[in-house]
Amino acid sequence: MDKIMKWVEDKLVPPMAKIGTQRHLLAIRNGVVSSLSLILIGTFFMVFINLPIPAFAKALAPYTATIVLPYRMTMGLMAIYATFVMGADLAKSYKLDAVTGGILSLGTFFMFQVPVNVLTPKSAPLGFVLPMAYTGASGMFTGIVSMIFAVEVYRWFKTHNVTIKMPDQVPPAVSRSFEALIPGFVIITAVWLVRDVAGFDLNSALMALFKPITGILGNNLFGALLPMFLIHILWSFGIHGMSIIGSLVRPMWLIMLDDNAKALAAGKAATNLPYIAPEQLYQWTVTIGGAGATLVVAILFLTVCHSKFLKEVGRFSIIPGIFNINEPMIFGAPMMLNPYMFIPFNVVPLVLTTISYLAVKGGLVNGFTTLPAWTLPAPIGGYLSAGNDWRVVVLILINMVIAALIYYPFIKAYDKHMMEQEAGEAEEGNETAKTANANF
Repeated sequence: MDKIMKWVEDKLVPPMAKIGTQRHLLAIRNGVVSSLSLILIGTFFMVFINLPIPAFAKALAPYTATIVLPYRMTMGLMAIYATFVMGADLAKSYKLDAVTGGILSLGTFFMFQVPVNVLTPKSAPLGFVLPMAYTGASGMFTGIVSMIFAVEVYRWFKTHNVTIKMPDQVPPAVSRSFEALIPGFVIITAVWLVRDVAGFDLNSALMALFKPITGILGNNLFGALLPMFLIHILWSFGIHGMSIIGSLVRPMWLIMLDDNAKALAAGKAATNLPYIAPEQLYQWTVTIGGAGATLVVAILFLTVCHSKFLKEVGRFSIIPGIFNINEPMIFGAPMMLNPYMFIPFNVVPLVLTTISYLAVKGGLVNGFTTLPAWTLPAPIGGYLSAGNDWRVVVLILINMVIAALIYYPFIKAYDKHMMEQEAGEAEEGNETAKTANANF
């Protein structure tokens, strides 16, 4: 066991930690996170029109297109929002102007989209319109490429002083606009030549490239287990696994969720959606209370432990854990670098992922289609995310029981160790007190 932990600490953790601080990945993460508020608002409307009340659904049917519009304008435009923030964040990391970086990234992204000239109906032609096929989660990969290309070109011109400089008296907004002229012209022209003149469709190419990976992650048990394994191994050594692994796979998770939502809206059965394992599978049925399903650990600390320390950790961790904030448990127990907790902390997510994956694959519960607020308690969040399916609540409760059974012997061993340590400290304190009294 010690050899395994040393190998992981020496060989696996350092390169993964380095990946976690890579500026492009940080920009991707920040761009996705920045758009979550709008996505949460949009998914509320998707949940609303899918309430499991037949009479209610029938009454809403004539108004479905109108009610779902906020969803289309939030989740359906997610790549636009994220691309601007990613570009701004990457530019800022290079100490460049953030607004310019965001604008150039967004302009590049739009250049990769081809407007369609809609001339029908003839009585009121729409003219050129921008298709939404790749403005949502499906366009995230194009947004990432646009951000990297635009900001790196902007940085090259800025580093080599190939920009138009205005006098200091010119307002900053005007100065920034002129500064971006040369790099912006090069960026837009280059993308125009690639997309329009050469006819290369980056959106389709990237989707074709990543489709096998998305399929492996979303519809393959090994692919579903791999992110959980890596996230929890990193957490075991004090590194925020979701920040690193999430930055790599979240664009694909979002595509899975978006495709599931589209399939449901098109009339596909909720138990037969395109993808089994978008992020919400893990969020609501696996990492219950946070990484490692540590809400269960807090409950066990409070109910079966006798150590004063562990009971105290359980007390201050359980309320945050209900709302999926588990840093108090991760750093308080601690779960990281703890030989008693290493095995269950890494095994529980793999077991729960397997159970949840098979439950969705077998049609025992609905697939996941919406993105409720991540701070909701798991039964509520899972119920909403799976199209208001009460069976997901049952699955979550079963998973919590299974997690408790796995954790129990390890927690009891840890409890015994802590009680012995506390007893030793108490005895040492008594001896010190006796010595002080004797001297007095």
